[in-house]
Amino acid sequence: MYNYEEMHDLDHARQIESIWVCKAYTAKCSLSEPFQLSHQYYQTGDFTIGTIATQYAFIFEEIGFKKIPTIKDIDRLIARPKYYQHVLSSVFAIKEINENSQILPNATFGFHIYDSYINARMTHQNTLKLLSSQEKIIPNFKCDKQKNLIAVIGGLDSEISLYMATLLGIYKIPQLAYCIIAPVMDVKNQLPSFYRMVPSEEYQYTGIVQLLLHFQWTWVGILTMDDDNGDQFVTTLMPMLLQHGICIALNEKTPPVSQAIEKLSFDSILKRACYLSNSKIKVLIVNAENPTITCLTWTIYLYVTLKSITETSVGKVWLITAQWDFSLDIMLRAIDIQVFDGTLSFAIHSNAVPGFRKFLYHLQPNAEKGDDFIRIFWEQAFSCSFSGSKEVKQTSDSCTGEEKLDSLPGTLFEMSMTGQSYSIYNAVHAIAHSLHKMYSSRSKHRAMQDRARLDVSNLQSWQIHPFLRSIIFNNSAGDKVSLNEKGELAAGFDIINWVAFPNQSFASVKVGMMDPEAVTDQDFTINDKAITWHNTFNQAQPLAVCNDYCYPGYSRKKKEGQPFCCYDCTLCPYGKISNQMDMDYCFQCPKGQFPNSNRDQCLPKVLNFLSFTEPLGIILTFLILSSSVITALVLEIFIKHKDTPIVKANNRNLTYTLLISLLLSFLCSLLFIGCPQTVTCCLRQTAFGIIFSMAVSCVLAKTVTVVLAFMATKPGSRMRKWVGKSLANSVVFSCSIIEAIICVVWLCTAPPFPHLDTHSLMEEIIVECSEGSVTMFYCVLGYLGFLAIVSFAVAFQARKLPDSFNEAKFITFSMLVFCSVWLSFVPSYLSTKGKYMVAVEIFSILASSAGLLGCIFAPKCYIIILRPSLNSREQLIRRNT
Repeated sequence: MYNYEEMHDLDHARQIESIWVCKAYTAKCSLSEPFQLSHQYYQTGDFTIGTIATQYAFIFEEIGFKKIPTIKDIDRLIARPKYYQHVLSSVFAIKEINENSQILPNATFGFHIYDSYINARMTHQNTLKLLSSQEKIIPNFKCDKQKNLIAVIGGLDSEISLYMATLLGIYKIPQLAYCIIAPVMDVKNQLPSFYRMVPSEEYQYTGIVQLLLHFQWTWVGILTMDDDNGDQFVTTLMPMLLQHGICIALNEKTPPVSQAIEKLSFDSILKRACYLSNSKIKVLIVNAENPTITCLTWTIYLYVTLKSITETSVGKVWLITAQWDFSLDIMLRAIDIQVFDGTLSFAIHSNAVPGFRKFLYHLQPNAEKGDDFIRIFWEQAFSCSFSGSKEVKQTSDSCTGEEKLDSLPGTLFEMSMTGQSYSIYNAVHAIAHSLHKMYSSRSKHRAMQDRARLDVSNLQSWQIHPFLRSIIFNNSAGDKVSLNEKGELAAGFDIINWVAFPNQSFASVKVGMMDPEAVTDQDFTINDKAITWHNTFNQAQPLAVCNDYCYPGYSRKKKEGQPFCCYDCTLCPYGKISNQMDMDYCFQCPKGQFPNSNRDQCLPKVLNFLSFTEPLGIILTFLILSSSVITALVLEIFIKHKDTPIVKANNRNLTYTLLISLLLSFLCSLLFIGCPQTVTCCLRQTAFGIIFSMAVSCVLAKTVTVVLAFMATKPGSRMRKWVGKSLANSVVFSCSIIEAIICVVWLCTAPPFPHLDTHSLMEEIIVECSEGSVTMFYCVLGYLGFLAIVSFAVAFQARKLPDSFNEAKFITFSMLVFCSVWLSFVPSYLSTKGKYMVAVEIFSILASSAGLLGCIFAPKCYIIILRPSLNSREQLIRRNT
């Protein structure tokens, strides 16, 4: 059937063949219809608690309807010795109750335990046996040897539980299951006699999502059985994962065990095991129902063997649901369990039960009466044979009965109670406490002073339902046991980290819990430092993503045709940042902050204004003060030589006014330096405009005076009446008052004010004076320009007049400088920002003022100081002649 030529060597082929068709336990019992199996464990008592356990799994040949059914041999028996603890926990709990004088002291509990064999026919058959009075299946028949069945515990998975419930529900017998997944959607209404001694599977789904989000795993695979439960698991979990941004990289369904063994070739199995070779998938979520784990273990073993690799090379993080308890089939006991090293699983919360370990130490296979499981378990677990055993062994070792259970590896048997055994233990106690509560309530209405033996003959199992639904008690381990409104255990799940060692032993470490009963911020807790990862990850937390994270400074960009978890990382655009991993969008910094060079952090902006303490401010201040001092010296020189011809020429008072205006113009530049305030903003442009308009008006008045003076010298000229101080004063006053009116209107309508510009410069906040009304600002400058142009035009016309009597030539040059400076000011002013804009305006004021001062007064100061001989009336007359 199988092609062994593709294997690496013959030894591997023989090894696989021996395991593939091995018979862990062959019953070889000739059966009549229906099937009869002898595996049971019973003990009589006043009340009987039935149990359908799951220790073995038979693989039956499928029977069709094309021929009459014949006697069949039950062949392959897959056994898990670890499940024998389920039987022992039930027996121990009943023993503990019978020894407790506080719980129904005048009644005893018995038990009757059958196996389900993970088979529908056998589960129905053995459930009917529990309902029958004798070994023969005769339900509804009462006799003297009635078992007085009070409740039934089982089964391990949802299907077995449903098979039992279809029969037990007819008789309203309480069924306490320990299956993680409910057999039907609406258990409370569809199965009113059904209870589960495990938490709701909804908490497990939520826990899986929270665990993935905690580790930031967004690229995961899902393994389930190819059946209704597997479909239900995927249907429920997948929307929750997608809703929280987790992508499903793989959704693989494992075939049933019978199909895997009988029908699939090695090539088919290896093809299905692509998730083991896919290095990109680091995390696999396994719905750990019994058949799924069995097939998964088989697949891993075959994959490792056929590929000639070690189990440790299959570096995965197995995230397994609470059905798993790290047990192996007897035929796979040789598998290297380190493939499951670092596994994270959910587990039914359990605690150390006092006396259970001691109970296991005193267990003897030859001393137990009525137990058909123990000898088979003993032979399988210790690989030995009792005398007269039907099991065919390759070894000749004989069982002595003195073997120690604590010497077995954890995959075959554990000395501490597992989560499933703990659920069975609590189920037995819940039944006992319910009966005790029921009889305690009756004692309030009856006189039971003589404490006579309880009358159990008339007790009906359905009568304990009200008490079972409301049961609340503390077990011997100190845990509170109660059921919620859905008949499920009101508790959460533990998160277990499984650490496997080379000697086939393992340790289970509780690293967290999912407790819906806790407060909101403590319903999910996990200790990262306590987790041991698979050695292929070098004890570093695995990275389960489609691609690397986008670090701060980058944002995610979706890849076309790929799941949303797959993306490219793009650098944030200029001016934006991202300060977390895997951000979808970059964002602007808050007002007053700017991005750093890596675009992953916002830094506070510095204030940008022209300060007196910075180099540029110091230089400009020095120039302003120097120019002011020079202007003051010139004024002093002219006052000192006020009676000289060169000072008296062309209206001495205008000269003084002009020099004072220039001095104030230099000094008003200081208003532009320093942090802008409301007063300084209002005075900056207005003071400059009025003072400078007065200076330009003086220049215009000088020019007009010179022109009129020469025109008045002509015979018969009518201009003589215009020549005089009154005309000059009128020109200065009228031209200045217009500028003053413009400034007053500006201040009254839309005055300048301090403003913070947070957008113009990336790393700085410009502290500036907003002009308030840009129109009024340009009106002030425009009027100054108009005066300057008029002065320039008049001076240009008078430039050829004799130099000894007028300064028109110098005024022409000064106006030329003035106009050049302010024409270049406008584009420079508009193209700069912040303190440099202020510096441009200050420089323009200084340059234009210095131009007037230098062009008009420098030649005169030269004559007054260095050529005083030229500053005499005779020299002026001689030059004029």
